[in-house]
Amino acid sequence: MKLKMKIAAIICLGLAFSCAQAIADVDKLRVVGTWSSLTLFKNFEKPFWTETVPQELGIETTMTSLGQVKLKGPAVVRQMDMGVFDVVHTVADYIVSDSPDLAGLDLPGVTTDIATAKKTVEAYRPALEKYLARDFNVKLLSVVPYPAQVLFSRVEIGGLDDLKGKKIRASGWTTSEFVTALGATGVTMSFSEVPQALQRGVVDCAITGSLSGYSAGWGEVSKFIYPLPVGGWDYTIGVISMNTWDKLTKEQQDKLQALIKDKLETPGWAVTEKETIEGIACLTGKECPHGDPQNLTEVPITDDARQKVQQVLIDSVLPALAEKVDPETISTWNDTIGKVVGIQSK
Repeated sequence: MKLKMKIAAIICLGLAFSCAQAIADVDKLRVVGTWSSLTLFKNFEKPFWTETVPQELGIETTMTSLGQVKLKGPAVVRQMDMGVFDVVHTVADYIVSDSPDLAGLDLPGVTTDIATAKKTVEAYRPALEKYLARDFNVKLLSVVPYPAQVLFSRVEIGGLDDLKGKKIRASGWTTSEFVTALGATGVTMSFSEVPQALQRGVVDCAITGSLSGYSAGWGEVSKFIYPLPVGGWDYTIGVISMNTWDKLTKEQQDKLQALIKDKLETPGWAVTEKETIEGIACLTGKECPHGDPQNLTEVPITDDARQKVQQVLIDSVLPALAEKVDPETISTWNDTIGKVVGIQSK
């Protein structure tokens, strides 16, 4: 009997030590933010993780960025399950190669205004959480768009028809599918590689957010800007390793989710539309609150072009998605984003 009591005591002590160790492990979070040159990182991600979280949750953090870790595509998220990082903010398009179902979040041509974009994200969010947990073992914390994804060109263009035969940088395969349907060649490369690729003629055009491109120097190696959101919104997602998430107390989990919505996600959405407009102004020689204006030629957008973008979505992009995912995923898309925008994938 005494032996059994000793064994039970040892087990209890072991469990107590394990619990204490698990809690201690969350005294520090290793965080990767998006691109350090952009507003989202500088004004929202970095202050949230380096100031708000330590102050409000008492958890120490270390922070780096996608450019500093130099891991392409899904690799940075894969490192989370190995314990290298606890939290990662990255562009959803960067990781769709390992989780094709995520592509439904941001198909080119689905929305051209921020209010509708927000509705589609809210509708698709439960599915997004499911896919991320299943494919990467992570918990979704936030979804924030970059400014509308527009087209920079180093060669003269007058509209969508002039993209035929061009080499165009696309951040994800859905945008690549879109430009391919226009007769162009989609080229996938990292955001940081684009200025040099444009300068050297490796690509003729490239798609990113207007202010993102301005801040990263794309305007210095381009001559034309086509402000139609041909590349969607390039949503960034913030995720935390499920292993780390499970070590947090329920109170910590609830507080972290409330804080990230209030301090990062909601204000991030609020500035996106403003920065889309400011980015175009900065690139086309108008008043620029972010630095010296550049002198790109703004290509006018026609109603025919808007209709063509949506038709390419229906005729080419959605069928391409249907070939990569299960019918259940298409059904989910139709019942969520499809209902919001009035489009159904067959």
